[in-house]
Amino acid sequence: MEAIEALINRVSIPRVGSELPDDSELEIIFKAALRAPDHAQLRPWRFLTISGDDLFSLGELFLEAQLQDDAALSNVAQVKVKSKVLRAPLIVVAIASLQKHPKVPEIEQMLSAGAAVQNMLIAAYAQHIGAIWRTGSMAYHPVVRDGLGVCEDEKIIGYIYMGKGESKARVPTDLVVEDYVSQWKSV
Repeated sequence: MEAIEALINRVSIPRVGSELPDDSELEIIFKAALRAPDHAQLRPWRFLTISGDDLFSLGELFLEAQLQDDAALSNVAQVKVKSKVLRAPLIVVAIASLQKHPKVPEIEQMLSAGAAVQNMLIAAYAQHIGAIWRTGSMAYHPVVRDGLGVCEDEKIIGYIYMGKGESKARVPTDLVVEDYVSQWKSV
């Protein structure tokens, strides 16, 4: 797929396929992430891949966090919490690894990590791999952070659910550029 086509047609795919991307496809996805804009070449990101039986462990971790917040969580709600991680055969945890730097504030590092995730989504789309970037309370919960080994100077910026196979891409909404772009003129 051509780069421009991938950039202007990429959409999130909430119902990804059931097959894992293979190692060569994942390498391309991660190489794309590593090319994100990065002031001072800090590389303020890292990624955890979770698949197979480890998805069940992640579901248990999410449940532990939910139960800490609501010990009276119903059995039905508990099953729902644990099953959310089974929507994809692969989850990539995107983590912003923030560093003290005199010229690169944390916000720039967060944006750089976000750009790395966007590059991953585009690389997945270009390879016909379904992907969606999800956040939610489990991206910010201290139990989850601890369970995933996220350090104090790091932030989970999202979970990228990925899978190939029978996922179905929706048609991107036509957006009018002029609705979002205008020329600034000095007074």
